[in-house]
Amino acid sequence: MQKTTKPLNKLKKSLIYLSSVVLLAGCATGQLGKNNSGEYKNGMVVSAHPEASQVGIDILKKGGNAVDAAVAVQFALAVVYPNAGNIGGGGFMVYRGANGEINALDFREKAAASANRDMYLDAAGNPIVDKSLYGHLAAGVPGSVDGMVEAHKKYGKLSWAQVLQPAIDLAQNGFKITKRQAEELNSLHRKFMEFNPNGTAFVNLESTWQENGIMVQTELANTLKLIQEKGRAGFYEGAVADSVVAEMQRGKGLITKTDLKNYHSAWRKPITGNYRGYKIITMPPTSSGGIALIQLLQSVESFPLKRWGHNADSTVQVIVEAERRVYADRATHLGDPDFYAVPQQQMLSAEYNKSRMANFNWAAATPSSAVLAGEIKGAEHEETTHFSIVDHDGNAVSITTTLNGSYGSLVAVKGAGFLLNNEMDDFSVKPGAPNMYGLVGGEANAIAPNKRMLSSMTPSIVEKDGHLFMVVGTPGGSTIITSVFQTIINVIDFDMSMQAAVAAKKFHHQWLPDEVYLEPDALDSLSVQKLRAKGYKLEVRGPIGRVDAILKNKWGNYQGGADPRGDDKAIGY
Repeated sequence: MQKTTKPLNKLKKSLIYLSSVVLLAGCATGQLGKNNSGEYKNGMVVSAHPEASQVGIDILKKGGNAVDAAVAVQFALAVVYPNAGNIGGGGFMVYRGANGEINALDFREKAAASANRDMYLDAAGNPIVDKSLYGHLAAGVPGSVDGMVEAHKKYGKLSWAQVLQPAIDLAQNGFKITKRQAEELNSLHRKFMEFNPNGTAFVNLESTWQENGIMVQTELANTLKLIQEKGRAGFYEGAVADSVVAEMQRGKGLITKTDLKNYHSAWRKPITGNYRGYKIITMPPTSSGGIALIQLLQSVESFPLKRWGHNADSTVQVIVEAERRVYADRATHLGDPDFYAVPQQQMLSAEYNKSRMANFNWAAATPSSAVLAGEIKGAEHEETTHFSIVDHDGNAVSITTTLNGSYGSLVAVKGAGFLLNNEMDDFSVKPGAPNMYGLVGGEANAIAPNKRMLSSMTPSIVEKDGHLFMVVGTPGGSTIITSVFQTIINVIDFDMSMQAAVAAKKFHHQWLPDEVYLEPDALDSLSVQKLRAKGYKLEVRGPIGRVDAILKNKWGNYQGGADPRGDDKAIGY
């Protein structure tokens, strides 16, 4: 079975449709301060779920710092946001201390030691689509728990037990699910039953899920207690590891006890760049997001976007042509730096990115078939989730974490209560064949034992004149990079508030397929007419991204931007 060139499979499309039913139902801007401005002095948490945001702000109020709150939010999301918040997946963290120190943590999943480059191909060498998307074989070795252990060990202030307790309470006592979650869980009832014949907390056997219904996850609570008591060993060894391996044996997966014990996250040097006087601090490979973000900013910096206006036809045309070229580079030159020599320095050269726009033609769209990766000498619904946190002292954390597809592989580990990821689909299953998001990859991202798969996650922090300015990131699979990019220019070029920048309608192009995806009403009819006349293929789709961001204004107050496309919530104090 050939992989489709569309960026979303049928299951993903159905989930996006459910999400779009309540699109822009209201801006989740959080609790207002005394001046009713939504600005706060002491700290802020913005995440995909109100319960998780409250957990984070409670930790800050108890004297915890941004990393303490981030760890607490990460584990809380594993309970209240099971489609993407996770302990069975992985992600990336960008950190900026109040003293200006910057760091990046890669806790991306890895392929099992027994993985091989052709494991998802049929006898004719064609990709078998569902094999890398659903079930046990789709899962990489999880990295989230090790990542949180390492982050807390390096920067945490409160005890490990303190930051784990809120998530344990939520799992053990239950929480009220939102209308959106009820709809998603009900739509996946048959799939969950198919992949979890021994039962799972995500299936309601008595009735359908309803808004404000209570979800209790006893098995997950017990797993979180073991992590609280034993740290890393509570997940990668002992009873939880036994449950993972038993689940792998039941479903013919690859992850072993040795794979779990050998997993370790990696501290990496952040990527930095400049745009119109602002310093961008972002994630290096194995995320493609940071390099691609800087490339996009460098590609458009010479154009007068502010004069043209937000989502004007000229603005859209320049951005689409930049995206076309950057995603072509991504497909060829990016992969796990521990396995492949990523030409990072050349790709981050302003001269190189300006030269890539040299054949840009105002009169007509550049066909993607005519755009190849640049010549380098020497050389994820998109159900991810992001949260941004700033504490009283000004320490900032930007974390994006994922299972890849919504609810990952749909396999819940029996006895441990968490969902496994389907991140193996983020490898180039076959060079030149698109993944579930339509992204095409090459040899740099081919499957190999113990290798991390390439990601689009783009957690980022922005400085102005040496001071914290913005914390930003989003879920959205292949649209992550472009959503973060557009949010940043919405503030810098178009003078939007944080909430307005997050809520603004977005568009996306990723080289292949050669289509420009638009949110409903993202462009006015005249702009649509002009772009189509130049040969741009425009396709309206559901929501793009769910950005959660924080802006520090000139008075030193924090503005939250919680994406109205979801149940996201900004809370400050």
